[in-house]
Amino acid sequence: MFNLSASIAYHARREPDRAAIIYRDEAISYADFHERIRQAAALLQSRGVGRNDVVALFMKNSAAFLELAFAASYLGAVFLPINYRLAAPEAGYILEDANAKLLFVDDEFPEIVALETPKVIVDAAAQADSRRLAEPGLAVPEQAATAEHDLVRLMYTSGTTSRPKGVMHSYGNIHWKSIDHVIALGLTSKERLLVVGPLYHVGAFDLPGIAVLWVGGTLCVHREFDPEAVLASIERHRLTCGWMAPVMLSRVLAVPNPERFALETFGWCIAGGEKTPESRIRDFTRVFTHGRFIDGFGMTETCSGDTLMEPGREIEKIGSTGRALPHVEIRIADHEGHWLPAGQIGEICVRGPKVTRGYWNAPEKTAEAFFGGWLRSGDVGYLDDEGFLFVTDRSKDMILTGAENVASSEVEAVLYEMPQIAEAAVIGVHDEKWGERITAVVVLNPGQTLTLEEIDRHCRKRVANFKVPRELKIVEELPRNPSGKVLKRVLRDQYNA
Repeated sequence: MFNLSASIAYHARREPDRAAIIYRDEAISYADFHERIRQAAALLQSRGVGRNDVVALFMKNSAAFLELAFAASYLGAVFLPINYRLAAPEAGYILEDANAKLLFVDDEFPEIVALETPKVIVDAAAQADSRRLAEPGLAVPEQAATAEHDLVRLMYTSGTTSRPKGVMHSYGNIHWKSIDHVIALGLTSKERLLVVGPLYHVGAFDLPGIAVLWVGGTLCVHREFDPEAVLASIERHRLTCGWMAPVMLSRVLAVPNPERFALETFGWCIAGGEKTPESRIRDFTRVFTHGRFIDGFGMTETCSGDTLMEPGREIEKIGSTGRALPHVEIRIADHEGHWLPAGQIGEICVRGPKVTRGYWNAPEKTAEAFFGGWLRSGDVGYLDDEGFLFVTDRSKDMILTGAENVASSEVEAVLYEMPQIAEAAVIGVHDEKWGERITAVVVLNPGQTLTLEEIDRHCRKRVANFKVPRELKIVEELPRNPSGKVLKRVLRDQYNA
């Protein structure tokens, strides 16, 4: 049986008192977690949710988030985590596109609560224990039998167009992902994983995330990110490992006097997603004297973690994201899909059982994303003679700010609504804190003026805050190639310089 809740039931029988989740410093045992999943499944069934129905979560990190996600799987339904930083129109589009049957939304998001869709509002008490949402006496359904190719999750990701795409994750994807991470990271039931990234993101949920629960370990879930609270939590709960977005790790490493905390249990942290300078690796080992920094490469389409850096090779292979995991193949292709030899730069392509079969209700986008059975990542890089991957650029005009991917074309579409703007190009400019800073480069219509404050007011009404430009450049014209396409690389080179 591929059901996500099956492994929870297994550990609940074998070691019922072992901690599965720590939330707000409360330990939730495997037996308790299993019972919460069953009661949440009863709640879902009472609201008309059945097999293959989509259950959406617009929620920050909490125990209830995991309980509801696993309960959806228990019923054979599909769970849909939505980025809680999205604006209401963006969330509304995803809910409609996915044909969501039911939405769970934290009560601190009034604009989402106001959406006209069947929903359950989750307050602080229910965030700590989802059983508070259900009426007493609901009949607990039987656990659904699910198969390898059945859909377990939809996860919407920003693409190169103005609308996000729904990545389909099957049970096979999740299980092969977990197998690879268990092998590559040596996961056992002794793992106590720091979960400080948002659970709507594959980094937090999948890298290695639920693989730790799969082997009987513990997830320590933080609702919000606070760098000092991270160090305190590692000490208090003797955490052994974690995943953080690069911007998060940078802030943790900048905490004054980290020697105040006992951090000797923390063995490793994955924090890939950008080119890692040698200084960050050295800063990491200065703070976490018994730990190692693991760079990696992955995508939402692959449940994350396709390559990971191997122990002892970090400095020797500086700039690399490591080698492919056991059941992942990586090749480099030219623009026609021909394979390139080691050392030559091209598009990174991935194949393996953890790769999505495509995008929800989008056969054309699915076809565009594959060369035969190989997923086209849209990222540019090369493999060295030993198979270590080096990511050199993104061929898609995607901006990585903090842990968030932003499609530049989506922001440009909003800017073009402004009457002052004749032409617009949105790029990412290097930023020490956020990785990339969203910069709007615009050509004005004759006689017009424009300020960054005006752009800010306009954009915040239409897109999530993290997508709003932080910098404005007004130019006479945008650089273009002979076919008229804006040369964003020229702009990036100019403003990064």
